[in-house]
Parts: sequence; C-alpha cells; structure tokens
Amino acid sequence: MGAEDVQVFLGRSMPAWAVIPFVALLLSIAFVPLVRHAWWERNASKALVSGLCALPVVVYLAWLGADGRAALGQGLHEYYGFIVLLFALFTISGGIRLEGDLRATPLVNTTFLGIGAVLASVIGTTGAAMLLVRPLLQTNRERRHTAHVFVFFIFLVANIGGALTPVGDPPLFIGYLYGVPFLWTAGALWPAWLTTVALLLVVFYARDVRAYATETAQDRRRDDTVLTPLRLRGGANLALLAGVPLAALVLTEYHLAIGTRVDLAWLRPLVMLALAGASLGLDRRTRARRTGRGGHVRTIRDRNHFTFAPMVEVAVLFAGIFVTMIPAICLLKAHGSETGLTHAWQFFWMSGGLSSFLDNAPTYAAYFALGQGVTHGLLATTPDLLVVATRSGPIAWHILVAISLGSVFMGANTYIGNAPNFMVKAICEQAGVKMPGFLGYMAWSAAILLPTFLLITAIFFR
Repeated sequence: MGAEDVQVFLGRSMPAWAVIPFVALLLSIAFVPLVRHAWWERNASKALVSGLCALPVVVYLAWLGADGRAALGQGLHEYYGFIVLLFALFTISGGIRLEGDLRATPLVNTTFLGIGAVLASVIGTTGAAMLLVRPLLQTNRERRHTAHVFVFFIFLVANIGGALTPVGDPPLFIGYLYGVPFLWTAGALWPAWLTTVALLLVVFYARDVRAYATETAQDRRRDDTVLTPLRLRGGANLALLAGVPLAALVLTEYHLAIGTRVDLAWLRPLVMLALAGASLGLDRRTRARRTGRGGHVRTIRDRNHFTFAPMVEVAVLFAGIFVTMIPAICLLKAHGSETGLTHAWQFFWMSGGLSSFLDNAPTYAAYFALGQGVTHGLLATTPDLLVVATRSGPIAWHILVAISLGSVFMGANTYIGNAPNFMVKAICEQAGVKMPGFLGYMAWSAAILLPTFLLITAIFFR
C-alpha cells in the first residue's frame, strides 16, 4: 500500500478528536508567548510542549498497527529532510556578511528590496533577510522616517520573494518533499510572483519618495556625506550556499528506462549537511590562522552574532508539528471531497488566512492534504482535470498554485506569519528604528497587502 493509500485508509476510520494535539500545539505556539513570554523563551519549554503534544499521537499511531507506524515513519522522514534544509541554509548564510552605507534615496531602497525579493528564492527568506537587513539599516541610519522601509522589507524579502523555489520558503520545500517537481514552483508561480513584487515595489517607491521629502536638509547632507561602498565578506560561503538548491534539484529520483529507477534522494540531506559542515570549517580555519599570528579572533559569524538557538527552536517545534499533523492530513485526504471546495480563490484565501496567524509550513501541509482530497472528487467528474503528480497522489494544478501562493504570500500579514518577520523586527528595534507594534503592523498589511491580494485574486483566480 502506497503512502497516499495508507493515509486515506487511516483517515476513513480515524476519529476527529485525533487532531486535538495538532490544534493544541498550534494554539500554544500562538498564545503561550503572550501570557508566559519569559518561560516560552527557553527552548526547553518549547521542547516540553512539543513533546507533550506529540506523545499521544505517537502512541495512537503505533496502536493502529503497521499502517499507523508507516504513516508515522513517513512523517518523520519528511521532518528529517525539512529540518536538514533549514539547518544548511541557516548555518551557511550565517557565515556571509554584507557591509556598507549607501545614499538612502528611494531608488536605492527600492533596489535593495527588489534584489532581496530575488535572493529570497535563491537562499531562502531567512537567509536573504539576515543578509540584507543590516546594510539596509546602515544605509538608512541618517534618515528619521524609515519604519516603512522595513515593513516593506518584511513583505517582500522575508515572505513574498521566496515563492519561486522550494528552498525559498519552508511550505514549498514541504511540497517538494511530497513530490512536487522542483522546477514546477518557478514555472507555475512566477506570473503571480512578478506581478505582486512589481506592484509592491511601485507602492513602496511612491511611499518612500514622500518620506524622503520630509527629511531635514541636515539629515540629507549627512546621508550624502557618510558613504561606505558595499563589501561582501565570507564569499566562499556563497558557493556552499549555491550547493544547497543544487543538491535539492539534482539529487532526486530518476527513471532511466521502463522498470529502471535510480533514487538519489537519500544523498540530498547528507550533501546539505556536508555543505554546512564545510561552512563551519571555514570558521575554524580563520580562528587557527589568526590565532597563529597572534591576532584578535573574530569571525564573520561572531560579527553576525550567530548562534544555533533559533535553529534549535525551529527543530523542537517542528518535530511536534510534523508528528501531530499526521492525523489531520489523513482526515483531510479521506474527506476532502466532501467539503464542497473546488475553486482556487477559496484555497488561496483559506491557506493564506491561516498562514497569517499560524506558521505557514503546517498550513501548507494541511491544505495540500485537503487539496488532494478535493482533487480525488473532481477527477470523478472531470477526468481531463490538469493535475500535478506527486508521491502521495495527484493534486489539481489550480489548487496547488492557490495553496502555494496563499501560504507564502500571506505569511507577511502579521509578525507571527513567518519566522523571519519577528527576527527583522527585533534587529531593527535594536538599531533604533521604531517599528509598529503587532496591531500597527497589521494596519500596514491591511492597507497595502490585502488590496494587493484582492487584485491577485481577480487576475489569477477568476
């Protein structure tokens, strides 16, 4: 029995209460920090909550027998591939630093955001955000009215820009693990990506022109005088970083002839771990060389204040998420055709709405399963339906486009929609930028993003 058959079989007899641990974990991630912030800050606390929610699901699936254990094994295998990708991108990008201070004109800021939107699909939203936020802060330090610059930075670099490749944003890599072809993402999503990025860049430029006009003459003169050319440090890590998406693309399953199959996917996480190890090795060589010369030992990661604490946080939380969402996926695949959902715009707004307040990776996984259930029903009445073939079964092309865009784009609606959002906010506030609060940021997204997404719906999801 294949992975899809096992999940559908289990979902047909699985009780609805089996999703309670999944819901409990997501609610904990959203609300515990609001009431017990200091306690939640410790990764041990997150691991405790994640483990307590996952344990009953592990016991329940084991109790179901071989099919339950197979579903659990598949979920853990997908978690392994997912966390290795994030670890590799996080580790290697920590060894890269872009320094400099340019003139903070609207054109320069718009160019920063445009380049960041492209980089987000190459090195991931987290990598692009961490690489560019500090030089953008340095460039704008002579200006007084800059909060909007970093709000749009979150929109474009930390979220929307990552929609072109599976390494751009975690939801899309989950799709890749499910069997969505690597190049499908760019081929299917680029029209909406380009339209959204271009529109937001135009809106940002107009807003920044107005803000720039309010700066004092003294601040403008200082901005024109204090200039430092951009300088990239840690360039060797760029080659290692490029190896991550290359490994994801090349190390896959190949069908050489009828009945002949070569599966290289098992090598993918090993190569990514090796690339991350090589990046850390560059630090050790730097420390050894400078210590031998009697110099002060300070690597690029030291200057970036790099630690593995954020990676540990992601690892412990997603271990629980990948386990607890197994019953939800089984139920959605088994009963998706009964929901009455068929239109792409419905999946775009539902997946986007949930991604706005909960992490977009599990949101994508849940709606991917629902989309496959709906596709099963649609194929009964529309046999010529355009579908994307995946390892866990077909999913309608228009539904997958909508889920992918909704999960990635609308993670920008709130600070908690995607991990880099809060990271950028914290770095900006440490640099003295007065960022909007939680509701203030939502006011920005409601005024800028919601009309944009309504336009995208009218153009692409009619």
